Order: sequence, then C-alpha cells, then structure tokens
Amino acid sequence: MLTIKNLQKTFEEQSLMAIKEISFTVHDNEIVMIIGPSGCGKSTLLNIISNNDEDYSGTVQFDKDRIGYVFQEDRLLPWKTVEQNVRIVNLEGDKDNVDKILNDVDILPFKDYLPKNLSGGMRQRCSIARALYYGSDLLLLDEPFKSLDHLLRNEMLKLVAKINRDTNISILYVTHDIDEALLLADRILVLSKRPSVIVDDFRILENPMERDLEDTKFIELKKRIIQTLEEKKENAIYQ
Repeated sequence: MLTIKNLQKTFEEQSLMAIKEISFTVHDNEIVMIIGPSGCGKSTLLNIISNNDEDYSGTVQFDKDRIGYVFQEDRLLPWKTVEQNVRIVNLEGDKDNVDKILNDVDILPFKDYLPKNLSGGMRQRCSIARALYYGSDLLLLDEPFKSLDHLLRNEMLKLVAKINRDTNISILYVTHDIDEALLLADRILVLSKRPSVIVDDFRILENPMERDLEDTKFIELKKRIIQTLEEKKENAIYQ
C-alpha cells in the first residue's frame, strides 16, 4: 500500500537534516507504529506522507486513494456540532453513514454536541470519525491520545484496533509510548536520534485485543526496544 524509499529531509533555512535516509513499507490492513526520540522527525515523516510537506528527496509511493490524518490536537471547528465536524470533509457523502461511523466510535448520542461540551476522549473519537468518513485507505495518527489518562488511552487503543479489524484500513501511528506500541502494533519501527534512520523493526503476531503486557514475551520485547533506543545504532534497516 505505502512504500517509502530513501527518504531524506533537510530544513534548508536552518541547515538541519531531520531525516537521513528512511525506507519501509506499510501493507494492507497493517498497523505500523513508529517510536523514536523527541525531535527525530516522526511528525515530519507523517507530513511528507500526507503531502503536507513536498520538500524532500526520495520516493513516497501510495497505491490507494485517500489518506486520513488524526493529529495530537483534535482540530475540530468549535462552532460546529460533532456531526457537522465529521461531514465537513465529505459534504456530498452519504449522511446516513455519519450515524454508522459515530456509532462505531461510540459517540452517536453526542452528534448534536459542540466540541466545548465534549471530553478530550470524545473529541478525539470525533477526529477519528471524521477521518473514517473521509474514506481513508491509510490512517495517519500523530500521538492522538498523549493528553488522555491511562484508562481512557487504553480504550482508544482498543477502538483503533477495532477499526483496523472491521474496516481493513492500514494505520501508521507515531508514539513516544512503548506500551502503547506493544498493545496495538503489528510492527514497531524504531528511529534513531536526528538525523533519523530506522534502527530496528519489531514484528508482533498476537491479536492486539488479546495482549497482556505482563507476559514475559512483552516484557522482554519492551527491554529490547529500550535497549535499541539507547544504543543509538548507526546502521539503518532497509526493506
């Protein structure tokens, strides 16, 4: 679905290389999580993939039609209701489908509410619903639940896993939280410090809805990821 080859990004005005060379793929119905140090270019990478940043070298090949983006902040229009915020990305779409999607993300009873009357979790559910109504084939998530408490964040991760299972949407998700990645990802890509390269690629086969992070396997995997981040490897993995 998505193929990144030899991607490099330099901010010329600051003479700052953010991404040295990155190559990876995201397959159909796959959840890929990206972990790396602050400032290593994770959000920059998502901006390039979404065509919000076209100043780079390398290749970004996307074989489908639409990319949805859920940001760290909800970016809802405060004067519009939940339903109106969802519909704004596709005004000619099937209005009945809005109710179905709002029901899927469990905020249908709040469709006529304004954002100011919603909790943080509800606002992010609305953001996800908006991306789904857009008709996304690939969903980009940039730390969308970082401001939520532990229990609510876990609920939202289960929602993302359910969306992936029920709709076959591929997901590329940036996070600082290793536990978050372990709970959700099919693959975890670990980036080095800036200028970033991929230093490891961990695959997880267990169903996201059935994972126990207290299991020995996940404890050991978390240790490996932490060790990888601390080692600051110089050589990238290309695929």
